[in-house]
Amino acid sequence: MFSRRIPPRILGVLLTVPLLLVVTGSAEAQRNGKGPKKETVRSAGVAVHVSFSDLERDRITHFFAENRVRNPKPLPPGIRKKIARGKPMPPGIAKQVLPEDLVFLLPVREGYHRVQVGLDVLLVEVATGIIHDVLMDVIR
Repeated sequence: MFSRRIPPRILGVLLTVPLLLVVTGSAEAQRNGKGPKKETVRSAGVAVHVSFSDLERDRITHFFAENRVRNPKPLPPGIRKKIARGKPMPPGIAKQVLPEDLVFLLPVREGYHRVQVGLDVLLVEVATGIIHDVLMDVIR
């Protein structure tokens, strides 16, 4: 059997041209407003959904059912509307750390912290301040 050997220079051109066409076509589409946005390209189709686990939900609700908070104060309705999954924490909102006894019962979440806001408990990403989950009216 004999084999043909493609010269390295030609092989390099053959491999580079399709890559350049894809990159320049994508950049042109973005300039025209027809291509995917940068956020979409960076995520490359990977959607991450982070929320309270069933264990966390059970332990948090059980803890606050057994340990009543004195005079819990709900948030004003206008501020409460701003608390939702996927939104950033509103600036200047009065958040409190969870009681130590409860934190001890919950698993460690790297990159996230749980806070008490009004009557709710939130799961917030530390780096971005984005709210990933909300347990509404847990504190009574």
